[in-house]
Amino acid sequence: MTTLVVGVDHRDLSFKVLAVAADLAVKLGADLRVVHAIDLRDYPVDPDSADWEQHAEAALTELRGNVERALSTHEGHWTYAVQVGEPVPTLKTAADEHDAMMIVVGHHKHWTPVRVTRGSVGAGLSRTAHRPVLIVPESPQ
Repeated sequence: MTTLVVGVDHRDLSFKVLAVAADLAVKLGADLRVVHAIDLRDYPVDPDSADWEQHAEAALTELRGNVERALSTHEGHWTYAVQVGEPVPTLKTAADEHDAMMIVVGHHKHWTPVRVTRGSVGAGLSRTAHRPVLIVPESPQ
C-alpha cells in the first residue's frame, strides 16, 4: 500500500496541510501517516512550573483530538503517531519506516527565531530526504 507521511503541529497551517494530504491520499488510494514531532514547543516556557508535564500532555491530547476531528470524514485509512525529536529526522524516519511515496509539510511565510536558527522543516527535508517532499504554502500568493 502506498503511504503519505504528513507532519503536523499546533499551528493552524497544519490543518490546511492535513486537508491537502488527505485529499491527495484519497486520489492516490494511499494510507495517511500523520506524525507530530514532540519538541520544546509542546511544553510551557518555564520548566520549573509545577504543571510542566501536565501542560505538555494536555497539548498533545488536544492536538490528537484536532487531528481526529479534521480526519473524521476522511475516506481512507490513516494512523497517528507522536515521536520525541526534531521534525526533520522524525519525519524522515517515519517516511523510511513506511516506505512513503512522499512527505507533506507546510511552509510558513513568517520567520521565527526557531526557523532562523534551525531552518524550515520543508527546506531541511528537501535537502536530506530520499523521497519527494510536498510543501503546502501558508497562503496562495
